[in-house]
Amino acid sequence: MRGLPDSFGALRERPFRLLWLGQGTSAIGDAMTGVALTFAVLGTSGSATDLGIVLGAFTIAHAVFILAGGVWSDRLPRRLVMLAADIVRATVQATLAVLLITGNTELWHFVAIAFVTGAAESFFGPASTGLIPQTISPARLQQANGLIALTRSGSWIFGPALSGVLVATVGAGWVFAIDAASFLVSALFLSLLRVPLPAVPERQSFLADLAHGWREVRSRQWVWASLIAFGIGNMAWGAMSVLGPLVAEQEFSGPTTWGLLSAAGGIGGVVGGVLVLRWRPRRPLLTSHLVILVFGVQLFAFAVPIPVPALMVLSFLGILAVVVANTIWETVLQAKVPRASLSRVSSYDYAVSFIFMPIGYAIWGPLAAAIGIRTTLILAGAIVIATKLAVVLAPEIRRMGQVGVATEAADEETAAAPVATA
Repeated sequence: MRGLPDSFGALRERPFRLLWLGQGTSAIGDAMTGVALTFAVLGTSGSATDLGIVLGAFTIAHAVFILAGGVWSDRLPRRLVMLAADIVRATVQATLAVLLITGNTELWHFVAIAFVTGAAESFFGPASTGLIPQTISPARLQQANGLIALTRSGSWIFGPALSGVLVATVGAGWVFAIDAASFLVSALFLSLLRVPLPAVPERQSFLADLAHGWREVRSRQWVWASLIAFGIGNMAWGAMSVLGPLVAEQEFSGPTTWGLLSAAGGIGGVVGGVLVLRWRPRRPLLTSHLVILVFGVQLFAFAVPIPVPALMVLSFLGILAVVVANTIWETVLQAKVPRASLSRVSSYDYAVSFIFMPIGYAIWGPLAAAIGIRTTLILAGAIVIATKLAVVLAPEIRRMGQVGVATEAADEETAAAPVATA
């Protein structure tokens, strides 16, 4: 690993390398399941309403259990929480694979499996956020987050396409079998991972632990202000998810145009992952919020709408901005929040998205029917821009400096570190 470029220097550190290999493998499986699930449900019931019920079961479970996932990820060794979540997800995905391959699926199977999967991911996400800084030297924390983001973005370029081919040729069941295997591979790498055991906090009641996490959020202006901005931004961006396909259908060539824009966004995500491996802005949180202004521009562009090539450029820049912003945000969060409460703070971050995104999906369609698609898109774009310009007025966000700079000395620090114990 010594011959790796500096941009990939985080992979020289064995604990993170194991974590990255596991998460990268499961990311490929995750990227494949969306297409397979859609056609599996439609093939079973033929009802778009049933598909909505299945997706809703996943979202509801995620929202219900996410704060609990944060509490238990701070109480228990995070590696073990992630390992348990991987095993649960492997089991239910393998069960669904068998049911599909044997032709025995019913709607309640999809709903139950979606609910269990959503619950398991509610524990995996906060535990992963908290575990990453335990596997990497502080100087390479952003690089580590960037590598994970790059892997996820890359998997979304070819994952759905490969899934479509498999669904058409051998059936959706085999896609879920691959996904189950990817979780087992992730569990294998986690079982090989050893990190120092964190200090065990004094055991309190569940509600007391949850309240402590909220106090950690509330005591940091840069955290709570950012969460408010993320929530409003996610709600506003729902206008693109709901109305963007309608614009593509009415003004352009429908699915072909939407596919081109999605592909451009996927490429932007990969480029964003590469960019954040080396680029370390002097004011990371300020940069993280300002780059999202491109989303407001993109919503305005759909309202016009401008030609497809220009929309593709904005789609590329938009997803690039998301990857850069999220990676910087996660790095600052991991570096500045005490590790003993990091997963709980992270769970509040996740919860904000789960609350505001469904609101966005629900409101923009009826609003467009009342005031028109163009006006609605302009309103959503104005909300994105106004929110981001407002949040950067917070002094803690403007003043937050870099959290560390990667150097070759990180290898020496890693080599000199004590032997991990868990």
